[in-house]
Amino acid sequence: MKIISFAIPCYNSASYMSRCIESILPAGEDAEIIIIDDGSQKDDTLKVAKEYEKKYPSIVKAIHQENGGHGEAVNTGLMNATGIFFKVVDSDDWLDSEALPKVMEKLRQQVHDRRPADLFVCNFIYDKVGQRHKKVMRYRSAFPQDCLFRWKDVRHFMLGQYILMHSVIYRTKILRKCGLKLPKHTFYVDNLFVYQPLPYVKKLYYMDVNLYHYFIGREDQSVNESIMIGRIDQQIRVNKLMAESWNLYKVKPVKLRKYMLNYLEVITTVSSVLAIKSGTEENMLKKKELWNYLKKRNFRVWLRLRFGFLGTGVNLPGKMGNDLTIAAYKISQKFYGFN
Repeated sequence: MKIISFAIPCYNSASYMSRCIESILPAGEDAEIIIIDDGSQKDDTLKVAKEYEKKYPSIVKAIHQENGGHGEAVNTGLMNATGIFFKVVDSDDWLDSEALPKVMEKLRQQVHDRRPADLFVCNFIYDKVGQRHKKVMRYRSAFPQDCLFRWKDVRHFMLGQYILMHSVIYRTKILRKCGLKLPKHTFYVDNLFVYQPLPYVKKLYYMDVNLYHYFIGREDQSVNESIMIGRIDQQIRVNKLMAESWNLYKVKPVKLRKYMLNYLEVITTVSSVLAIKSGTEENMLKKKELWNYLKKRNFRVWLRLRFGFLGTGVNLPGKMGNDLTIAAYKISQKFYGFN
């Protein structure tokens, strides 16, 4: 059995996927790299994957599937994973050469000691094109370092400090136990990937190293703001699936519940801001429908989101309210370095 499975969803990624794969290969025989070609049509993605499989047959698996979207590629990776741990690395991102050996050594130790974390967290870097000083998402203020801990030991999360797909290594057993199955042909499922399994997580571990380089800069990238606005229906779909995944006021312990409520508020804020920034009546109606949906689904959760700091901000009345929301969003965007 492998220590960890790395899943790399690929779609027309031939021109840049090698950097991603090459950055993971130093993990060695304790790792498997599952390259999922999600129905690429315009380039040699599958050919590149097959070449790596041929060169590293004990490490690399190349899988071709009909196009199902990023989430379906993650599903396929999870279904074929043999590792005790599981991590998704997008094909335009890469892992840090100094941090990876340290992480692998700790994962080996946990498996050897028969004390694997359910959720292993590292830092990630917003590797934005043209930006000299790269923003690093760290968790040292929220998590104890270099030890197994539980939710009750978690400290305060700062605004903008959330556990994202780039920072997580899940125990494979946890993802399967929670029945994780991401929707097809839907972007932004990375939020659901991290969110849905959280109540199954009992043991956490945080290693203060910058493992993951999250590349931002391709014009066709899904997190490009104009593309996100064009795909607002998919953003809202994920938003609703997150709300549906748990009755949050039954989630325990309280610290986990609070974190999940705050994160759902952030995702709902993103959906709302995209609608406001689009400037179209159609998308503003979608925003209204989303908030009404949340209200009907769970009034108590809606109340918490609607009158929280962010929820109040995106529901300010009139054009002046919308302008203030966009101004606040731009400040946050510049500070945190996203998009």
